[in-house]
Amino acid sequence: MYHAIVFLPLLGFLTAGLFASTLGSKACEYITTGFLMISAVLSWVAFFSVGFGSGEPQIIQVLDWLNVGDLTANWSFRIDTLTVVMLVVVNTVSSLVHLYSIGYMHHDPHRPRFFAYLSLFTFAMLMLVTSNNLLQMFFGWEGVGLASYLLIGFWFKKPSANKAAMKAFVVNRVGDFGFALGIFGIYILFGSIEFSTIFASVQGFADAEGGKEVLNFLGYSLDNHSAITIICLLLFMGAMGKSAQFLLHTWLPDAMEGPTPVSALIHAATMVTAGVFLVARMSPVFEYSQTALTVVTFVGALTAFFAATVGLVQNDIKRVIAYSTCSQLGYMFVALGVGAYGPAIFHLFTHAFFKALLFLGAGSVIHAVSDEQDMRRMGGLRKHIPKTYWSMMIGTIALTGVGIPFTYIGTAGFFSKDAIIESAYVGANSMSGFATGMLIVAALFTSFYSWRLIFMTFHGKPRASADVMGHIHESPNVMLIPLYVLAAGALFSGILFYTAFTGHEVSGHHEAWYNAFWKTALFSGEGNHILTDFHHVPTIIKLSPFIAMITGFAVAFWFYIINPGIPKELARQQPALYQFLLNKWYIDEIYDFLFVRPSMWLGRFLWKKGDGAVIDGLGPDGIAARVQGLSGLVVKLQSGFLYHYAFAMLIGIAALITWAMFGGAG
Repeated sequence: MYHAIVFLPLLGFLTAGLFASTLGSKACEYITTGFLMISAVLSWVAFFSVGFGSGEPQIIQVLDWLNVGDLTANWSFRIDTLTVVMLVVVNTVSSLVHLYSIGYMHHDPHRPRFFAYLSLFTFAMLMLVTSNNLLQMFFGWEGVGLASYLLIGFWFKKPSANKAAMKAFVVNRVGDFGFALGIFGIYILFGSIEFSTIFASVQGFADAEGGKEVLNFLGYSLDNHSAITIICLLLFMGAMGKSAQFLLHTWLPDAMEGPTPVSALIHAATMVTAGVFLVARMSPVFEYSQTALTVVTFVGALTAFFAATVGLVQNDIKRVIAYSTCSQLGYMFVALGVGAYGPAIFHLFTHAFFKALLFLGAGSVIHAVSDEQDMRRMGGLRKHIPKTYWSMMIGTIALTGVGIPFTYIGTAGFFSKDAIIESAYVGANSMSGFATGMLIVAALFTSFYSWRLIFMTFHGKPRASADVMGHIHESPNVMLIPLYVLAAGALFSGILFYTAFTGHEVSGHHEAWYNAFWKTALFSGEGNHILTDFHHVPTIIKLSPFIAMITGFAVAFWFYIINPGIPKELARQQPALYQFLLNKWYIDEIYDFLFVRPSMWLGRFLWKKGDGAVIDGLGPDGIAARVQGLSGLVVKLQSGFLYHYAFAMLIGIAALITWAMFGGAG
């Protein structure tokens, strides 16, 4: 079964990529989508059999891959609860994106290539989440990076798409450099990159007496505790790149240049969740470095706040949702940082449904309004595309966490987001308080910009041209069916799986259900009691996400329904703050000043002075040119005419005689 789950997307990629001219576009669409549907169904079977079954992690050998000296890395699948959760997320969303794309990409002449890339993306992600060692994970890690480059730049004749694809590729290489160093360090410390060996050795390694050098990094001698911290920070650097955390986030909004189904796939189920998965998978190592977990908490909280502030003023419908993704990933990392691994993966799980729903809903809106993405040119669409409207409404209430406090009635985000805020409050590291405040503020901002999107897009007076309004139409069923399925997940995945993912009180023991579900897939140290503690936070903390959600909705309703002139007036009164947020804290401009311009200056200097003046000046344009010029002059002496040679001989004889008479006589 697991071989089929992983390799059916690869088979779809090869079929669409190699035989498109023979099979035709329709056949490629149906074959790749059919394979993904089968993988998705099998993934749900695996989810219930593993997550709600019993037994230790299962290792399925695929291929003897690498054996060099003491380094062994076989291609095998590690099947545990964390793996099957990710299989469900990846294959469910990917299969629905494939189905949706049949309608969305209907007029594109290069559809087979697009579907081949989608399947390649999915296969690479499946390789990542099923890996049993760090090298196999790195293979999948780089595979999703390659596929994202191909998909973001799919419309390669569009300059902005090419730039966005290159930006995503380059920024991710920065994080991947840290990930690679982390893998090297893991091998030095534990003599293996196999997860089972690492996890079995880390406790004894961490408990060993410090003071002895075990790793040299940047000239510093590190003992066992410092070495684990450095390794975790390097691994987290890789996670920051893939999951678009603050400072390595800049590629994510620009990725909107790709087709909308790509945005849903990257931002909901695959690439951006890889970093969260990495930290969760390596929880047995991270648990022994409180310093690293504190850094993870701080970066996650800052990212959640930063992205939420930027989302307040964005006008591109897809970019608003993209910054929302960035912010929600920050929530997940806060949970990981305080040791609440279950709630972190729970939010990853629920987020996949409502964020894919929002992206595909946005694509349906764009499809309806002749490819317009600026919300300022929309409005009044509620009656024209009601099915899309209600789908996005469901996605919005799930994202903002609509639910009834102190009950088990609510949308997916109500359960997973609130669990993270409560976990942050009871977290033990020094950044827990900071994270709690940032997440609550981010929840308020999330509610505001989410409802702002709904009101600007679907309510009020139409702001599109008469021609656009005359052509508005609801999407076909092939695009709407995925919305219905995702809407069901956005509404019910929280209430159905809250107990399993986060633990539930059973005879006073909160961890019973949690341990039964996760088994050994996630690791919590002896001092980590967060699963028990987060159920007993003060009432005000439990109410704070609800208050933030209501406040954000009320302000957005006042700004964009009751008195639409207020936002423009605020922007006029606070131009510096507005421009600061609109320009995304000027992070791109800072990078341009610090890195891009100096690199271009250095490259231009080496080109003009080094290559042009020195190498070409001394080489092709210098000595070589002079030799060539002299050779040209000498060649002219060889004319091939006898009288020229006779004349030269006479001149030579005359010169000899002259020399003999006047110079040689003495």
